[in-house]
Amino acid sequence: MRIEKEVYGEEAMEKLGEAFSSSLHIGGVVYLDGDLGMGKTTLVRGVLCGLGYVGPVKSPTYTIVEPYEIAGVEVFHFDLYRVTDPEELEYMGIRDYFSESGLCLIEWAEMGRGVVAEADVVVSLTLIPEGRHVSFEAKTEKGRVALQALGDDITT
Repeated sequence: MRIEKEVYGEEAMEKLGEAFSSSLHIGGVVYLDGDLGMGKTTLVRGVLCGLGYVGPVKSPTYTIVEPYEIAGVEVFHFDLYRVTDPEELEYMGIRDYFSESGLCLIEWAEMGRGVVAEADVVVSLTLIPEGRHVSFEAKTEKGRVALQALGDDITT
């Protein structure tokens, strides 16, 4: 299952993240693909806001992971951009972050190939004139359930 959307501006990207958050209460693993500056962290900010988080959200480029506890849900925002060897992630115990009910939002997941859990949903962001093209693709049954839960919220 795939859902596609064109987004124009930072506020619209955050609103898209908020809409996406409504389907993530079941937890899961979401890969966020896109070049630098495409809006991955902005989308995450919207997801966290939609889940009820109030506060600043920054990319954990240097810390690798930023944990959030929101209404009893453990959310982990990863940025693997600076990882040079997936083995580094083993030393930090990355596998411990992946649980059935937790939500892991992973930027630059390809840098942890073979170590990070497989994605339930892959969100791809690409540049279009004046905005971004955002594609949500389900990779597992949990991902399909999440995208179905979005319904018209994301396609209209």
